[in-house]
Amino acid sequence: MNKARYIRQSSKSQTNLRQLAKAHPDETLFIDIISGSIPFAERPEGKKLIEAIETGINYVTFHDLSRAGRSTLNVIETLTFFQNRGVVVKIENLGLESIVDGKINPIFNLITTVLSEINSLERTTLLERQAEGIYQAKLRGIYKGRVKNTFESDEIILTKYKKVVKELKANPNLSLRKVATLTSVSPNTVKKVMSILQKQN
Repeated sequence: MNKARYIRQSSKSQTNLRQLAKAHPDETLFIDIISGSIPFAERPEGKKLIEAIETGINYVTFHDLSRAGRSTLNVIETLTFFQNRGVVVKIENLGLESIVDGKINPIFNLITTVLSEINSLERTTLLERQAEGIYQAKLRGIYKGRVKNTFESDEIILTKYKKVVKELKANPNLSLRKVATLTSVSPNTVKKVMSILQKQN
C-alpha cells in the first residue's frame, strides 16, 4: 500500500508537530502552509497529492477533518474524489477509515459529513462574534482597526513579495487567484505587485 499524509497549517508561525506526531517513515508527506478556506485542489501540495493518487498513492491520512477543508461542500468533494478512486482515507483523531475490507464505510461518510457541517457552522459563528465584537468596540470608541496612512514604496513591496514577483514573471498568463494560491498571499496583494511591475515596464 502506497501511503501519504496530508498536513495543513495556516502560517509558518504555527507548528505542525501535532499533525506529525503519528507520521510513519513509509508515508509521503504533503505539507501546505495556506488558509483552510482555499479549496483542496487549489492548494499547491493538495494538487500534488491529487497527482500522486493518479500515479499510485492509495492511502491518505489526515490528522483531523478540518485539514481537508473548512466548507462542508469542499470537504465532501475532496473525500468523494478519493473514494471514487479507491483511495482509503483515514481521519486519525476519529480512528475512522473510508474503506474497510474493500467496501465503502457508510459510518465514515455519515460522521465526516456531520462533522464538516459542524466545523463550518462553528467558523461562521466565530466570524459573526468577531464582527459583533468589532461593532461594539466601535460604539465604545476603542476600536482602532488596521493602522491607516502607512506607506510602502514600490521597492519595499517588490522586496517583500519576491515570490509573487518571481511567479508573475515566470508565468504571466496565470490568474491572480492562481498566483495568490501558489504564493500564499491574497489576490489583492498579487494585483498590487502586478500593477507595480506593469508601471516599471
